Amino acid sequence: MNHKEMDVWKHSMDLVEKIYELIAKFPSEEKYGLSGQMKRAEVSIPSNIAEGATRKSNKEFSRFISMSLDR
Repeated sequence: MNHKEMDVWKHSMDLVEKIYELIAKFPSEEKYGLSGQMKRAEVSIPSNIAEGATRKSNKEFSRFISMSLDR
């Protein structure tokens, strides 16, 4: 299955969008510290789902889903 068809991937992309909107409201002194860390954490969720979807086995895919949940 293509990862872009998965509801979990779609929801994680919605979450990324909401986090970016929230970060835009942060004070300027937080724009690069905390916000950078939040962006990397959020983007890693759909990225891990997409990478896992390309794997050949369910076991490997499960490992990437697990990494997404750990964020």
